[in-house]
Amino acid sequence: MQNIYNAPLSEEETKLRYITPALENAGWDKKRIRMELYFTDGRVQVHGGKAKRATGKKADYLLFWSSNQPLAIVEAKKYDTMTGDGMDQALDYAQTLDVPFAYTSNGKNFLEHDLLTGKERTLSMEEFPSPEDLWQRFRQARAYTPEEEELIQQPYYFADNVNTPRYYQRIAINRTVEAVARGQQRILLVMATGTGKTYTAFQIIHRLWKSGRKKRILFLADRNVLVDQTMSQDFAPFGDKMHKVEHKKLDSSYEIYLSLYQQLAGDENEEPFRAFAPTFFDLIIVDECHRGSARENSRWRKILDYFHTATHIGMTATPKETEDISNSDYFGEPIYTYSLKQGIDDGFLAPYTVVRVELDKDLEGWRPEAGKLDVYGNEVEDREYTVTDFDRNLIIDERTTTVAHHISQYLKKRDPFAKTIVFCASIDHAERMRQALVNENSEFVKQDPRYVMRITGDNAVGKKQLDNFTSVKSKYPVIVTTSRLMTTGVDCKTCRLIVLDNVINSISEFKQIIGRGTRLRPDCDKWYFTIMDFRNVCRLFSDPDFDGDPIPVDDDGGQPGGKTTPDTGSTDGKGKGDEQKKVIPRVNGVEVRVLNERVQYYDKDGKLITGSITDYSRRNILQRYATLDAFLHAWDAEERKATIVEELENQGVLLSELREAAGDPAIDDFDLICHVAFDKPPLTRAERVRNVRKGGYLHKYSDQARAVIEALLDKYKDSGITQLEDLRVLQVEPFSAMDSPMNLARRFGGRDQFLQALHELRSRLYTVA
Repeated sequence: MQNIYNAPLSEEETKLRYITPALENAGWDKKRIRMELYFTDGRVQVHGGKAKRATGKKADYLLFWSSNQPLAIVEAKKYDTMTGDGMDQALDYAQTLDVPFAYTSNGKNFLEHDLLTGKERTLSMEEFPSPEDLWQRFRQARAYTPEEEELIQQPYYFADNVNTPRYYQRIAINRTVEAVARGQQRILLVMATGTGKTYTAFQIIHRLWKSGRKKRILFLADRNVLVDQTMSQDFAPFGDKMHKVEHKKLDSSYEIYLSLYQQLAGDENEEPFRAFAPTFFDLIIVDECHRGSARENSRWRKILDYFHTATHIGMTATPKETEDISNSDYFGEPIYTYSLKQGIDDGFLAPYTVVRVELDKDLEGWRPEAGKLDVYGNEVEDREYTVTDFDRNLIIDERTTTVAHHISQYLKKRDPFAKTIVFCASIDHAERMRQALVNENSEFVKQDPRYVMRITGDNAVGKKQLDNFTSVKSKYPVIVTTSRLMTTGVDCKTCRLIVLDNVINSISEFKQIIGRGTRLRPDCDKWYFTIMDFRNVCRLFSDPDFDGDPIPVDDDGGQPGGKTTPDTGSTDGKGKGDEQKKVIPRVNGVEVRVLNERVQYYDKDGKLITGSITDYSRRNILQRYATLDAFLHAWDAEERKATIVEELENQGVLLSELREAAGDPAIDDFDLICHVAFDKPPLTRAERVRNVRKGGYLHKYSDQARAVIEALLDKYKDSGITQLEDLRVLQVEPFSAMDSPMNLARRFGGRDQFLQALHELRSRLYTVA
């Protein structure tokens, strides 16, 4: 089939003429069909300190049985293609979206892939199944009882000010509701920090509550700020049906309860939860369930054991697995996992760059000279001190000030008001770091003392500022120092810099810390964040378990062989914490220098690039274009050169970073690619313009047309090839001052002739000298 211009039907024409009518004739009305549905936002790519989005994943058609239950995905192709073209993509999308049926169509037939049976069949355009047909096939395969089916179809909560669930939230909600419908009593959901666990919990609770299946529900968290945020934000629609347990006072007249573990657990002599009957709650959701509920002897577990008849749902970003602590032993294997890498790839989480800072004393170690006294007048033990000792077994004042200086200089060069968290080895270290940062930033502290603050478990004043730090509306605090208080559960929406100055061996703790920066806030111009690492903690990114299955960790929160220190007490022997605190030697007068700083980027596969940017980019270019001729042919054939550049950037070619490394911002993308991958000497844009002008071809144009070409060459020299790829360039200076776009095109004989002139100009610019 061809159109009136004797050209093959495009994909859009095929959809309009054949596929959409076939779906509607099969009974899929407009309420059940979502067309051109972007289900991811598109990964944020960071190049040269600037961020842009890749194109999100888009389903041509997503067909719904009900508002929360998609049944089929249909990928459309042009009329002159094979029916099965696009099935690989359709299956990829169907598995991602948890949809049981995948179809492709070229407007002549449909190819159906039934993911429930693994079978395929070809259907005529008149044989596409109706909504009732697909639902019956689905419910029979799942063997739902009428009661289960009724609960599963319970709708989401919808309101004007409440977002509809993202695809992965929908899957988590649906799988949880189905598990409850089937009588499963212990359920585990694993969702990366920043992906909306609390919103997901709200929708789960709302559906189960509205259905009448779960009438009294308890939401448990371990931080007061989490409970308050939950009540005022995601759980707000529950209104007066909701109650926060405070001061260990229990009121049985509500339906939705929120509480700290500590409020209900009490102590050995007083266990407030026993004021309720063991069967009082029908559902308990445990937020951040890795933090204690998995441990059999935990006081928190007593709450769960007491209300054992209720359904227990655990939610966490970092499941914990040890000989003594196991989320999966208690809750079972996760019914759904949405990882940090998935969130970044989908564009729902912020990507990161890593700045690794290496100090001489960290790399080389430090040994005191004979008879060296610390600030307390005690002789320092004569041995080699390494990075694992600093701020735990030995304090070097100059190390603290060097770190504070480097952090401050980094911020002053970029944005001195970028929200920053500095993770320290202990509360005492956090206080010393606060003081050092105050002195490094006195000009800002003078404006407001809250510019730098310590927020730790023992600091009531600092903790009161936590809401201001996390608020997008509050300018202060800007820099906060902490130990472990802020490693989990704190929603730092605009945090742009995370500083690691503590030895961390636990991937679980590391992931929680990284999660403080993963929130995307485009409305606040936050597209990515930076990790500044002074202790080589980011080596954990290369661990295959970083974004994988639950990993073994020891009772102290570290991997086997590694320890972490709780956020308790100071290290000077005067604060609360361990019963027997030793005085840590503290010395000064020791020179500490920054030996090296390396910037590492997040690659297309979710790993940090460990080799050189040039080698990494060369490999990715050659994977796409094996020879120079292949690249030149593709470049010449592509009318919009930015398409090739964007494609290569999506494949991990870091052109902005390569240009920065080359030290010449005027090098064209084309030349960077040829130079990096094929060892061609690069030309600047100005040199390419000179070559065009020397060629003499401009003389074939009239003076008036040549003036337009000359102005286009100047545009290219200043801003690059994108200026020569859009007719709208004629609407801006200097062209707008010369004449109207229509009259400028007439200087060449009309619009078509002007487009041809543009095409020739682009070709001549990229003639290889």
